[in-house]
Amino acid sequence: MFLENKHSRIQQIYFSEIQDKGISLFVKREDELHPFISGNKYRKLKYNLVEAANQNKKTLVTFGGAYSNHIAATAAAGFEHNFKTIGVIRGDELATNLEEVLQTNPTLKFASAHGMQFHFVSRSAYRNKTNPKFIVELENKFGDFYLVPEGGTNNFAVKGCEEILTNEDNQYNYICSAVGTGGTISGIINSLKEHQIVIGFPALKGNFLQKEIEKYVVGNDNWSLNTTYHFGGYAKISEELITFINKFKRETKIPLDPVYTGKVLFGIVDLIKKDYFKKGTKILAIHTGGLQGIEGMNLLLKKKNLVQIQ
Repeated sequence: MFLENKHSRIQQIYFSEIQDKGISLFVKREDELHPFISGNKYRKLKYNLVEAANQNKKTLVTFGGAYSNHIAATAAAGFEHNFKTIGVIRGDELATNLEEVLQTNPTLKFASAHGMQFHFVSRSAYRNKTNPKFIVELENKFGDFYLVPEGGTNNFAVKGCEEILTNEDNQYNYICSAVGTGGTISGIINSLKEHQIVIGFPALKGNFLQKEIEKYVVGNDNWSLNTTYHFGGYAKISEELITFINKFKRETKIPLDPVYTGKVLFGIVDLIKKDYFKKGTKILAIHTGGLQGIEGMNLLLKKKNLVQIQ
């Protein structure tokens, strides 16, 4: 097995904003699974690496933006397990001065240092990434490869994410997770017990994720998406969110990223404060990792003279 089966520790949260609400909040520290292939990326890549090896593939090709957690994790996984990796990156302007980009973009710098080769495409071309013609063009350019979808979500990824919850997690009433491409929450839903409810917090605007998740979910309907806490859309943030992330870390010692986990915990805390959950409820939040993105976000915040993530 390339990525061994691991169980992450659970940390109870003592946070001043909800201390008198009679709710027990816990965080499952999936961010601690691996130094570089952390959180849901560890789960999503696990069985994809196995399948790539079963197909005798030597190269992994995947997609992502310039600050993508998935790009960084795939590069690290390929480096660790002897796969060549190619990242199809959104934004062909980044190729104009690649050396400068690699000095100023911590995600691409990390991926490059771990052997990833980049193929930069325009934003309009990137939208065609699932088109068979586009895939054939990649095959003509790079030869035979194993394709890992953007964000890593496919049936193998969902299988890996079904291992996030264990029998020890049966005690929790609610399981809460970020939602990007839908693979992580699908795996969580598939491994739920009957008494448990999942709330997903999408990082993107829109309701299209409902149908994406329904592709992978087997028979369970005890889940919902709360679309209130995306802060304007993917990678959009506010000073209120950053202030919350910093306060949460000060009080709990848990770092949160601003794209996914910060919004999930902000949402959970806000719902608790609004008495959404009845007293005595036990909530388990899944920390899906993504901490590598903090450095890149802080560079953007610094340019805007805004408070940075501590």
